[in-house]
Amino acid sequence: MANVPVQRMSKLMAKTLRDDPADAEVLSHKLLVRAGYVRRTAAGIWSWLPLGLKVLANVERVVREEMDAIGAQEVLLPALLPREPYEATGRWEEYGAELFRLQDRKGTDYLLGPTHEEIFTLLVKDQCSSYKDLPVILYQIQNKYRDEARPRAGVLRGREFLMKDSYSFDTEDEGLAESYGLHRQAYQRIFERLGLDYRIVAATAGAMGGSKSEEFLAPAEAGEDTFADCPNCDFAANTEAISYELAPVDGSAVPAAEEIPTPDTPTIETLAASLGVPASATLKNLLVKVDGEIVAVGVPGDREVDLGKVEEHFAPATVEMVTESDFAARADLVRGYVGPQGLEKVTYIADPRVAPGTAWITGANKDGMHAKNVVAGRDFEVDEYVDVVVVLEGDPCPKCGTGLKLDRAIEIGHIFQLGRKYADALKLDVLGRQGKPVRVTMGSYGIGVTRAVAALAEQTADEKGLCWSAEVAPADVHVVAAGKALQTELALEVSDKLAAAGLRVLVDDRAGVSPGVKFTDAELIGVPKILVAGRRSGEGVVELKDRRTGEREELTVDEAIARLTA
Repeated sequence: MANVPVQRMSKLMAKTLRDDPADAEVLSHKLLVRAGYVRRTAAGIWSWLPLGLKVLANVERVVREEMDAIGAQEVLLPALLPREPYEATGRWEEYGAELFRLQDRKGTDYLLGPTHEEIFTLLVKDQCSSYKDLPVILYQIQNKYRDEARPRAGVLRGREFLMKDSYSFDTEDEGLAESYGLHRQAYQRIFERLGLDYRIVAATAGAMGGSKSEEFLAPAEAGEDTFADCPNCDFAANTEAISYELAPVDGSAVPAAEEIPTPDTPTIETLAASLGVPASATLKNLLVKVDGEIVAVGVPGDREVDLGKVEEHFAPATVEMVTESDFAARADLVRGYVGPQGLEKVTYIADPRVAPGTAWITGANKDGMHAKNVVAGRDFEVDEYVDVVVVLEGDPCPKCGTGLKLDRAIEIGHIFQLGRKYADALKLDVLGRQGKPVRVTMGSYGIGVTRAVAALAEQTADEKGLCWSAEVAPADVHVVAAGKALQTELALEVSDKLAAAGLRVLVDDRAGVSPGVKFTDAELIGVPKILVAGRRSGEGVVELKDRRTGEREELTVDEAIARLTA
């Protein structure tokens, strides 16, 4: 086993902090900065210091080993990319403000890559001409760029982040399904090796496009994704991907619609209170503009519209709320009293809960007036049904009907069956078995390497600091010299022996630093094993502590080395 140089804290480019950074919002942000793993360079841009870089490299190593194990081939493509391929697929515009765009001195447009579907497609188009060249899986581990409006949570949501992105190329859909399955299994092995608690959930494709899509989510309070989990069956999905079947009801017995005076009731709350009915009996109609055209979104009055779902549905069009000037320009749209019946020149979409035959109390499109017994499909038509409500705890499982459980999570991986979206746009064909051109089908698969580090910190840290698994830790053992010359001498001697045995060793040999500070730093830094040369150093006895469990035992130097190298 190779001799790994001992990392001495007296020379380490890392300063620990006693207090949390003033701008830190989440645990991983606080601890990675305090433990000397990262430092902020600018909003959403981070520098990785030696300890942090070791953890990042270990995550990379695990990802690389498992990708290689499924036959994927590693390449490295540029991060600075030309505009034309992204314009051909429509993503130059679809990405909107999140895409970093720039020009060279000649005025030529470029971008900093958020993902590389287009460039990998062109690479395969250049290199593969026959079905005999496929299937192929290519991957890279590279910095990506996204112009986040509000970078936050430390390295969890940055403008520059390290990502593994891989792409599969097959001539048949069955081959795509197989490549997708290989990635799914590889991801499970990766996250299990990293020690992450994770869930696989159904997801939306977003700007990536394609058909089937699944996310790998790490449950954590700091997560920005919300997922639903059914306690009774195997259903699990990002709340943005949950959909329900349309279930029409018989509304033939509902009396004719009738307008009723409801002065000073422009909100669902005031309307329900005035009429003495539950909010669920009312129909809420939210007006938005889609590329400048007004669209009404209908949901039950006790539910909120998920604007993210609305934006997803209309993407790449721009969705924004209507303004006072919009109402002023349309006399038929009465703020607080809008109803779907009689609306003209307004597209009406509704949640499946507003099914044909359901009856509602809704606006009468007159100031101070509402209408009751307004039946969907009889008194108004829905142009399109779209799942647009915010999913709530207890909503029925779409599969079995049991109340759903909701949890927050960090997205650490995402896999897509892209199909032929990019191959069609960039004309990726190979010569098929029958001697005719065949359009290639693709998959896209991402892992957030930077995010995985933050997710591990979120899930495994305790009140004392970070607590890494052996697979990703910056060292195998953290040796602490408790202060005196004899103890420092023993600590260095033991460190050299452990390094000679192939272990990665971090030794705290700092002079003039109290034992208490060293012990606190050892807990904060989070190496799995802590070896202390303390009061019994003169007897050749050290203390071995497990960082996670806190278990301690006194051993001779030889016993400690044997235990750690076993």
